[in-house]
Amino acid sequence: MTIVAPTLGQHASFWVSAGVVTHTFWTSAAPAMTYPLYAQEWNLTPTVITAIFAIYPIVVVLVLICFGEISDYIGRRATMLLGLGASLLGVLCFAVAPSVFYVFVGRVLMGVGVGLSAGPSTAAMVEFSPPGQAKRAGSITTAAQAAGYVMAFLLGGALIQYAPLPTRLSFWVLFGFLVALFIATWMLPRQSGSKTMDNWRLRTPSIPPKLRKAFAVSAAAVTTAYTHGVLILSLGSQIAHDLVGSSNVLINGAALSLFAILIGVFGIIGKPLPSRTAMTLGAIASVVSMALMSLAVAKHELLIFLAATSTAGVGYSLLFLGGLEVINLAAPPERRGGILSALYLFAYLSLGVVALTLGKVATERGLKLAIDLGAGTIALLSGLTLALVASMRSPQKPAIA
Repeated sequence: MTIVAPTLGQHASFWVSAGVVTHTFWTSAAPAMTYPLYAQEWNLTPTVITAIFAIYPIVVVLVLICFGEISDYIGRRATMLLGLGASLLGVLCFAVAPSVFYVFVGRVLMGVGVGLSAGPSTAAMVEFSPPGQAKRAGSITTAAQAAGYVMAFLLGGALIQYAPLPTRLSFWVLFGFLVALFIATWMLPRQSGSKTMDNWRLRTPSIPPKLRKAFAVSAAAVTTAYTHGVLILSLGSQIAHDLVGSSNVLINGAALSLFAILIGVFGIIGKPLPSRTAMTLGAIASVVSMALMSLAVAKHELLIFLAATSTAGVGYSLLFLGGLEVINLAAPPERRGGILSALYLFAYLSLGVVALTLGKVATERGLKLAIDLGAGTIALLSGLTLALVASMRSPQKPAIA
């Protein structure tokens, strides 16, 4: 007797797709709170720590270059299942890791998983939304990302500080979540791609000429948002411990989770804002947050650090929300998967390059200088975003919510 899994309806499929978005950020941030423990246990330098972080976006970029458009050919469901499978293996490597080699392998597999599922899950949320609600999908996508960060920072921080197996248990919890999510994704409607495999070949996602202006604005905003992750995810817990002087992992996780909480809050309350306004306010907030970050490191003040991470969350949220709305409104459905993958390609490429650079600077010249350079880089990207937003001919009209 053959058992046939039930097929989810449109509403449930939307929220499962949101869960896949959450997984990409929980998976991305999950090791953040364990980096100082790895450094102590295996005598790792800041260069090695940021290399562990940086290998992830580098792999994501390679996957996006090679397979960024694959969901337009084999469907969103199939691509997300492949991504979740790779993420499961990556998280398992962290859960059992006896050495830093396993951590690197796990990070590579996580990169494959996120590279395959980031674009398709974002596209699926738009496609499972009721007609005319693309902006709602963008708002909930931002909130789903924030939920992933919160789980990594708060749950991870609590388990590391107060539960046994501090470098393993949080990954076993994430592994269980991914198993449940894989089963739910299996029950999504089986959709064929909008293109036939006869026309598929290994290639970088391309942008139609008429969309390049909108894509440039969107890519600048989303890339600026993602680059916050270098300071918050790869170096944030070390900043709190080494430079601010907080030794409690849960408190440090709570401090970093303010970044995620504000992403979620402003992802919702920023929904009514026109995309141009959201990106402008987000870029300004990012510049302010980076000034506060440098000040917190100089003054060794936890309260200023909390203000920095909170303001960074506001900046990230509004930049991502506005940038995603611009491209969601512009992209044709048959090209949406590839175009969103190209967007993430730029974001993760910046993430990897900046992370490797700051890791080298932190090892050779000190963590404080690395933070100052990272803050300056984000401020420059924010300025670029402001210039591109100002060059938009007219504000984007939001979809009807």
